[in-house]
Amino acid sequence: MPLPAGALLQLTPQGLYCPAAAAWIDPWRPVPRALISHAHADHARPGCGEYWAVGAGEAILRRRLGASINLIPVDYGDLHRIGGARVSFHSAGHVLGSSQIRLEAGGESWLVSGDYKRCADPSCAPFEPVSADVFITEATFGLPIYRWSSGAAVARQIARWWREAPERPSILFAYAFGKAQRLLAELAAIGVSEEILLHGAVEALMPAYREAGVTMPPTRPVSAVGRGASLAGRLVIAPPAAHRSVWMKRFQQPQTAFVSGWMAVRGARRRRGYERGFVLSDHADWPGLIRTVRQSRARQVYVTHGNSHGLARYLREVEGIGAEPLEGDFAAERGHGDEAPASAGAGAA
Repeated sequence: MPLPAGALLQLTPQGLYCPAAAAWIDPWRPVPRALISHAHADHARPGCGEYWAVGAGEAILRRRLGASINLIPVDYGDLHRIGGARVSFHSAGHVLGSSQIRLEAGGESWLVSGDYKRCADPSCAPFEPVSADVFITEATFGLPIYRWSSGAAVARQIARWWREAPERPSILFAYAFGKAQRLLAELAAIGVSEEILLHGAVEALMPAYREAGVTMPPTRPVSAVGRGASLAGRLVIAPPAAHRSVWMKRFQQPQTAFVSGWMAVRGARRRRGYERGFVLSDHADWPGLIRTVRQSRARQVYVTHGNSHGLARYLREVEGIGAEPLEGDFAAERGHGDEAPASAGAGAA
């Protein structure tokens, strides 16, 4: 469904556009002014003239988009006048520096969720409920089967899996930005203090989290370990793209596991070729989606990504809330940042 004519936000070939602010939210193509919810590649793209984003994510945005980008860092909750709109950024609880973006003009307010989750995460600021007249929500895991256990519970499962195989390297595959650092923080929170080895793609993003004060175990890049050294009994975190790559040749008979919300789907682990799957997501589960919509107090909801039609139908028929799927070139429909569908290629986690 397209957005109504004259609404505060419009869907253009470049993405969601706010005429009052002359700004696009997480644009799909280069634009003069971009309001960025977070630094995952399907939300923050290179080539824009001006970027507005929460300062906690600045280091990662500059690493991914270029050190010289024109970035205007903001704090959570501060109100900014951009053109004829009032704009504020509120924590989405997704990854370091992630935000929901609220826009107000002409007596109307809209809230764009970006990606978000509702469960506790020691690696980033918690989700902040925000109200608005109209809410645009993701629905990556928009089915009732998706219900998450706590990060602490999953961390204990991972620690047990790792320690029960002291004769083998244990390689945990997780998206390099956000998921990997959350795993480290969750392991630290349950008392893990042993050094953990990291693939270079994960190691490159660690300084931003260390500088933000996130508590994690000591880490070292795998490349810093001598070629002849035994890696038996070591825990290694790597991005899924490294699975079945030449990088794997240095490990002797490793046990492998994949960390994703899609591991809740029967057969997903087997199709991806991992020995074990752990269910942990940086997106809201079904109860989290419903609770967030209710707390937004929105009179109209638009749903993007994942099961957008199913969630919109549930909101209309069960919750009595005006809701419609929002059609467009949303990258999540084909593989969403850190949570590509279980049938997607192994390069997305």
